[in-house]
Amino acid sequence: MEDYKENIIPHAHVISRSDREAKSGQKAKVLWFTGLSGSGKSTLAGSLETYLHNKGFNTYILDGDNIRSGLNNDLDFSEESRKENIRRISEVSKLFVDAGVIVLTAFISPFRSDRQSARDLVGSDDFVEIHVDCPLEVCEERDVKGLYKKAREGKIKHFTGIDSPFEEPEKPDIKVNTALNSLDECLKELIEKIEPKIRL
Repeated sequence: MEDYKENIIPHAHVISRSDREAKSGQKAKVLWFTGLSGSGKSTLAGSLETYLHNKGFNTYILDGDNIRSGLNNDLDFSEESRKENIRRISEVSKLFVDAGVIVLTAFISPFRSDRQSARDLVGSDDFVEIHVDCPLEVCEERDVKGLYKKAREGKIKHFTGIDSPFEEPEKPDIKVNTALNSLDECLKELIEKIEPKIRL
């Protein structure tokens, strides 16, 4: 049987990533927020995007529930589907970087191997892993979406932190603790560490 991939020939476009970055005056990056459900990933990503947008940067957020409502609505929460979820997000993030955009991703992304694959695909220089650290008991107390309660009742299977593991980053590029620090404190730390990385 003929290998269909032999008939796929990527097109080389005239406008390059560096052209786009030069026009916008920024360095494209993937800011990859990882942490337990309820740790504050989406809140922090949203606050950081607001700050960057107001500073004139071109940004876009890829958020777990939003992506699963569209692009990845065919995936469940099995380990295999979770890996595919992150693989697709990594590919989309890579496209955003080529477009010269600063993309902020907010996904639990519980497995180290998947986060490493994302870094390898995007490129280590363009990938900033941000561990939003928060103890399970604090996330469960918050239970913003009521998911921990459902997981404890057995209504949700393979829930990270309950019956599926979260493998903490061993050497994240940035680590913020939302149990010990306020949103403003965490945001300030992110801005101080990220802004120099995205300016031309």
